[in-house]
Amino acid sequence: MSQQQFESSVKIIPYTQECVYAKMANLNNLAVIKERIEDPNFRTAVAQKVPADKLEQIAERVKEMKFDTDSVSCNVSPLGEVSLQIIEREEPKCIKFETANSPIPLNLWIQLLPVSDTQCKMKLTVRADLNPFIKAMVSKPLIEGVEKLAEMLALIPYGA
Repeated sequence: MSQQQFESSVKIIPYTQECVYAKMANLNNLAVIKERIEDPNFRTAVAQKVPADKLEQIAERVKEMKFDTDSVSCNVSPLGEVSLQIIEREEPKCIKFETANSPIPLNLWIQLLPVSDTQCKMKLTVRADLNPFIKAMVSKPLIEGVEKLAEMLALIPYGA
């Protein structure tokens, strides 16, 4: 087993670091994603940033997500139901998660840094203990998944 790290690109979010952190620190707040993703106005607004096929993939995944204060669960092919649970909050800079019910133990960090009085930047980092066989199978899906999750989180209306 060796520890592998996967990072998203840095995303600029048009809300303050404190505002974004407050919403992300209680995962019930992110349930709004399920409602927004089906809204035609939202889809039109994000169509310029996210290709239609990718938006459809995100919509399919989001429909299956379940939220509570400290965890989010979804069905991840071919792994099955995977839960991420918050294990640490460092207001307003970082939220750390670890998997539960996952054949691949991993940790996820959401890092937030201020850019201005009205913007912050976000980066996701995933660390997983992978043997060489599993690494070959899951590296590409993990890289894509981290980037898609970052894109989705950057599109949330944090001020609403």
